Amino acid sequence: MGSVFGTLFRVSTWGESHGVSVGGVVDGCPPRIPLTREEIQKELDRRRPGQSDIVTPRNEADEVEILSGIYNGLTLGTPIAFEVRNKDQRGGAYDNQKDVFRPSHADFTYQSKFGIRAVEGGGRASARETLARVAAGAIARKMLQMAANVRIVAYVERVQDIAMPELDEAPLEADVEATAVRCPHPDSAARMIERIKAVRAEGDSVGGVIRCHLQNVPAGLGEPVFDRLEADLAKAMLSIPATKGFEFGSGFAGTLLKGSEHNDIYISKEGRIGTVTNRSGGIQGGISDGEEISFRVAFKPTATILRRQETVDREGKPAEILAKGRHDPCVLPRAVPIVEAMAALVLADHALRNAAQNTFLRL
Repeated sequence: MGSVFGTLFRVSTWGESHGVSVGGVVDGCPPRIPLTREEIQKELDRRRPGQSDIVTPRNEADEVEILSGIYNGLTLGTPIAFEVRNKDQRGGAYDNQKDVFRPSHADFTYQSKFGIRAVEGGGRASARETLARVAAGAIARKMLQMAANVRIVAYVERVQDIAMPELDEAPLEADVEATAVRCPHPDSAARMIERIKAVRAEGDSVGGVIRCHLQNVPAGLGEPVFDRLEADLAKAMLSIPATKGFEFGSGFAGTLLKGSEHNDIYISKEGRIGTVTNRSGGIQGGISDGEEISFRVAFKPTATILRRQETVDREGKPAEILAKGRHDPCVLPRAVPIVEAMAALVLADHALRNAAQNTFLRL
């Protein structure tokens, strides 16, 4: 079903926004990978609510408990199960929403599909589910670092119409984490934060764009045709709540170029075959070519706003709704670690698939 992601590195997530807990199971992690609870907690702390004055004030520490799969600081090669308890549920804030459908939410579609839905916080459709992805992504990231020193860094490139300048290279993680909005350009970050606070004061919300760089990815990851690396990255990113667009490499801007302008020329580069330019975004024919993989993800404005809106009830009759829950006026700052986690899950899965294919004859 839709709660399992991956082929060889498989992640299953479970839990609802205002349920008892949220968690997941990672299957396929190799044995003897050094891994601690603190390494997973570090990534969850970057995603958790209440970390600044421009995100939701929901008071959750998001403390992870490892249930299985790790022994004396090493992975066992068996399923790694983890759980995070919900401690600040306020389901009563959704009492006025039981019989109406919130605009641009999954209320109507979940009701249509299942005939039942968890009203509080959107249940399974809530972005709170993504904490399990971030925990699993921390495991995948550790694998990738050990295998090939793969570096994954994402950051907020644009909030509404406020965009930071194009960077010549991927920023340092410290520069991304230096501001509450996770934009590595201080002047742009200050304007983004000001905009987010302004729309929050109006009871409204804004969206924007996250940029992500994947460095030191070996050539050869990805599969032909249906499981192309960029296709799996696109699926991973568009599975994140509030996403509305994905582009990699030159993206839509590449449509303005001629083939003679867009083609990446191969050269001998630092002891390997590389390219002069990287308009293809590090992927050719669905398979990584060893160059940096770069992509952007578009996020819509948060659907829950503190303004009265028109809607309909279960019977299709006109109704009004005024949200009361605690929500992000802009999801981007907390979405940065989610984007990184999903990228790590895709790369880890394809790395294992590639290893399985190329070591089989040596069994």
